[in-house]
Amino acid sequence: MALPLLPGNSFNRNVGKEKFHKSQHWGFCNNVSMLVSEDKPGIGGELLLGQKMKPKYSVFPKGMGSDVPSWVAFDKQVLSFDAYLEDEVPEKSQENYRIRRYKIYFYLEDDTIQVNEPELKNSGMPQGTFIRRHRISLPPPDEDQFYTVHHFNINIDIIFYGRTFKIYDCDTFTKNFLKKIGVKLNPPGQCPEDPYMKMRRETLDCMEPLRPYESFDTLKQFLEYDRKVLRFFCLWDDSASVFGDRRELILHYFLSDDTIEVKEVMPHNSGRDAMSLFLQRRKLPKYGPPGVYQPGQITDRTVLNVYGGLTENRVGSYLLDKYKLGKVDQEFYKDCDLFIGATINVWGRKVLLCDCDEFTKTYYKTKYGIENFTSIPCKAPPSPKIERKFPPYTGFGSEEDSLRSCIGLMPTRLQRNFKKFMEKDSYGNISNTLRFFAKLFTHKYADVDRMFVISYFLSDDTISVFEHIERNSGITGGKFLKRIRVKKPGQEVFKSELSEYIKAEDLYIGAKVNVNGYLFLLLNADEYTLNYMETNSDKFPMSSIELVLQKLKEEESKSREIKQVFTAADCRHTKMVDYNTFRDIIMSLTVGKFTDHEVITLARHYQVPEDTSPNMNVLIAQAHEQLKKNTFENFERLTATCVYQDREKKKVLPSKDIRRLCKSSRLPLTNDLLGSILSGFEDSKEQINYESFFCALNWRMNPMPQLEAPSYMKERCEDEWLGMPSPIRVKYINYIRLLKDVFGLEE
Repeated sequence: MALPLLPGNSFNRNVGKEKFHKSQHWGFCNNVSMLVSEDKPGIGGELLLGQKMKPKYSVFPKGMGSDVPSWVAFDKQVLSFDAYLEDEVPEKSQENYRIRRYKIYFYLEDDTIQVNEPELKNSGMPQGTFIRRHRISLPPPDEDQFYTVHHFNINIDIIFYGRTFKIYDCDTFTKNFLKKIGVKLNPPGQCPEDPYMKMRRETLDCMEPLRPYESFDTLKQFLEYDRKVLRFFCLWDDSASVFGDRRELILHYFLSDDTIEVKEVMPHNSGRDAMSLFLQRRKLPKYGPPGVYQPGQITDRTVLNVYGGLTENRVGSYLLDKYKLGKVDQEFYKDCDLFIGATINVWGRKVLLCDCDEFTKTYYKTKYGIENFTSIPCKAPPSPKIERKFPPYTGFGSEEDSLRSCIGLMPTRLQRNFKKFMEKDSYGNISNTLRFFAKLFTHKYADVDRMFVISYFLSDDTISVFEHIERNSGITGGKFLKRIRVKKPGQEVFKSELSEYIKAEDLYIGAKVNVNGYLFLLLNADEYTLNYMETNSDKFPMSSIELVLQKLKEEESKSREIKQVFTAADCRHTKMVDYNTFRDIIMSLTVGKFTDHEVITLARHYQVPEDTSPNMNVLIAQAHEQLKKNTFENFERLTATCVYQDREKKKVLPSKDIRRLCKSSRLPLTNDLLGSILSGFEDSKEQINYESFFCALNWRMNPMPQLEAPSYMKERCEDEWLGMPSPIRVKYINYIRLLKDVFGLEE
């Protein structure tokens, strides 16, 4: 059974929970706090202890403890009162009583009270916790009750264990809380001054100590601002003096000891000796140079005499000069003297503070509230650039090599663009070379049919020309032009400026290129060149499908005519036309506004995808050629092996078993060719009829006709037929999709 709530008995919440298994809290009844719980009957239907004493109403405001336990509602909420105590001092003649100040804390969660006395330096009395935290009973004759929140107010006397504490004030939270619970607060009072401390202070003010002592506490400043440095970007304009110029400086102000360090920013090729410091770290006087002082004149303390006893360290103490006779006063720069726009004196040199770093801005914004940090340009205005003129090209060597001899006394070799070379050099399957098919644009009958391959190397912007070798033509083919950079025509030879060379942007299908006096007409390009141009359409506008479509939209007035022409060309209504027909229609309707390159860009974008699956007859014909070359005829043995492995006599075996049998028998076919043929004979269950498979491979029993070269579609360019296969892999173009995108025409 729990102990009754009598003075001196401590309360433990765990005891109530173990006894009644119910949540409990502290309530108030007639200003007495007591243990209560919910109004639910216990075992036998009787109310538990404390339920009969629960009041029908709560003294707290709504929402401050009426629905939850008080130790939960008022957890970590403490009322703080300021009080003092008049303590009698009968043993001393200097004072009759002493004023001692206290802090009274009232904990709302359990009505406990704690009294603390703030520590006073050199008081000679034990201070700190005066009364530990616990519930304090009222003075007699009400010692069976405890102090509650309603016993506290301002300007009242309260008695704890026979000592009378006078409460004269409290904090803001305490005032607000007392007002909410209905307590009328008295006006705050004042704590009287201790007469002995007042007399002691007056005595110390009148006394002149025999040993004057001045405290120079630099440790606090060092610990607070160590490794914190203000940085300013400065300018010393010495251009008015002889051979003077503008000098850029960096000023460091060390907050730990108020010292200043200045460094100089040395520009390249300034002609000055590089110095580690412009001004060594030290305190910088405001009015300098002040002159030369004797040792000991500038000091913080002046020592008059030292004295000591008969110990090893004879100097026991020292006497200081209180009146500081002969001391030299000197002002030094502080952090408050430094700001953007200020001019400081650095030993006779006027230095302008132009800018500072982010830490310095944050420091001044926090400490001094400065918000304006507009920087001052410290860079000197650029000197007028003198145009350098070079002599004209002499004709010896290349223009770049001749120019190097005019730049320096010792001619150096021209440095190539190594970064461009590494990015655009050929590697793997990426050639970084643009190849065009071309022919000579000439009226000579012997040179009309000569075909060339022009290669443009992106790594160094060089061009090489190779002529197609044709037997019995009377012309020796091969290398027509070695790999060099080609100048654009119409430029002066002997001039001071460098010549312009042919670039990759100047090459496109249908362009006429002058290569050292030979005029070439670019007829076509390989697949890599067309893909590269379409990928980099910002450099090659004729490969940009957006620009080509925009150019075609300008012919919107001919939209009906274009549709009728395409419909007439498509007799079978397949919604597609071949490339030559498509090119003739676009060229005739646009009247020369489109180049061949732009037509190819359109055709490639709207081409009809081809069926890339290989023809089985072609694959078997290729296999027959390989088997003939190796004279492989063991097909009967392979069929017999398959019959032996076919236990169920279904004349089918899994594809992987057939492949393994062919590999073990060393069938002279490549993996890709064998896999393509096997996939053509597979059924839905990935099984192969081995008799039909090996019968098809038997080149003696079932010979296939010889392979013929595919008939390439000849491409028409400038109304001339070329006698070579077209590299453009566009056979048919879906013109319906083109008309929808350009003119919005329906089918």
